[in-house]
Amino acid sequence: MRVFKFGGASVKDAPSVRNVLQIIKRFNTEPLVIVVSAMGKTTNKFEALVNAHFDKQPTAAILEDLRNCHGEIVKDLFGDKAQPVLEDINNTLVEVEWALDDPDGLDRLFQYDQIVSIGEMLSTKIISAYLKFQGLENTWVDARDLIRTDNNYQDAKIDWDQTKAMTTSTIDAALKKANVVITQGFIGGTSENFTTTLGREGSDFTAAILAHCLKANDVTIWKDVPGVLNADPKYYHNTVLIPEMSFFDAMELAYFGTSVIHPKTIKPLQNANIPLYVRSFVDQDAAGTTVSNKSNLKIPPSFIVKPNQVLISLTPKDYSFVTEAHFTHIYSVLSDIRMKANCAQNSAVNFSFSTNNDLVKLNQLRERLSNEYDIKLVENAELVTIRYYDEDTIALTTEGKAVLLDHRTATSAQLVVKK
Repeated sequence: MRVFKFGGASVKDAPSVRNVLQIIKRFNTEPLVIVVSAMGKTTNKFEALVNAHFDKQPTAAILEDLRNCHGEIVKDLFGDKAQPVLEDINNTLVEVEWALDDPDGLDRLFQYDQIVSIGEMLSTKIISAYLKFQGLENTWVDARDLIRTDNNYQDAKIDWDQTKAMTTSTIDAALKKANVVITQGFIGGTSENFTTTLGREGSDFTAAILAHCLKANDVTIWKDVPGVLNADPKYYHNTVLIPEMSFFDAMELAYFGTSVIHPKTIKPLQNANIPLYVRSFVDQDAAGTTVSNKSNLKIPPSFIVKPNQVLISLTPKDYSFVTEAHFTHIYSVLSDIRMKANCAQNSAVNFSFSTNNDLVKLNQLRERLSNEYDIKLVENAELVTIRYYDEDTIALTTEGKAVLLDHRTATSAQLVVKK
């Protein structure tokens, strides 16, 4: 058994869905579990819908845009046979209308998960129907019947015992009907049958969870890049493919923010010794990148850029030394407001860290800490992490920029810089 994951870019329009069909046809002589993300930028649109709802702004136009975008893909794929699929899509979007009609005061994180998760339901229903339309039998499975989570909405934690039992029984039954199973990434369900999400871009994690539970032979993530590159081509020229890397290096790169692999993906695979392949859906014959338990694999210096950062500096108002008690308090607040310190450093009387520029959370931070700390912010910064750095790579990263924070270990350097 193999697990494939197709992200939003790989199913963004009708030609992309046809390409997915061709990839599946190449491999469906053995059981396949296919994990699919929402189409293209659908998740962003659903997030805009949630924001508009809670900001008391009109939502009808956004919802209509979602209906039309998916409808156009369906019409392109099915032609004059599109009507049954269009009705299924419309019925699915009714769930969003119900959520939007719920009374005021419901938890925003809860509502986010109930609404945004519909993107994956739409994409998988379209793809499952199209595969059948083209003669490729498959079974559509609701991921909420596979992955059991707690009620920590937007970043739900997995109940592994329940998930293993549910996944094994449900997928085994589905594979008896057809050799291909289609399910959703990014989502799970609580014991009360509420929908949860596993964190932004969490479909990779879904694939790893299912592979771990099913003892799959491998996981393949199909991307619009040749594999794992040593840098994002948007920021660096002359990037190179990393053909093979260890789980450890993949975990480090994912933790620091590489966009190719979700940070939570590696652990379930490493624990079960299941190799991960990152391959191109554009050039399907290319080898891509293999991630495995091999050690002593040398990889080139790798660059990870987080733009739109804010550097926050906290200084106790009484100029006391920054101690463990301060760290405990600060990190407790960060945890409460779900703000992540992407890179941190302290001196005797100062604690500095970079974080994503989120105005709501920044205001919450000020409210919680301004009585005890002087707070200084530097906006429009970027965080560059270099794995296996040397002085040449440091010079390349800092050329023409002011270095606001420089944190180095033996293998990684993190630099907060500003032009």
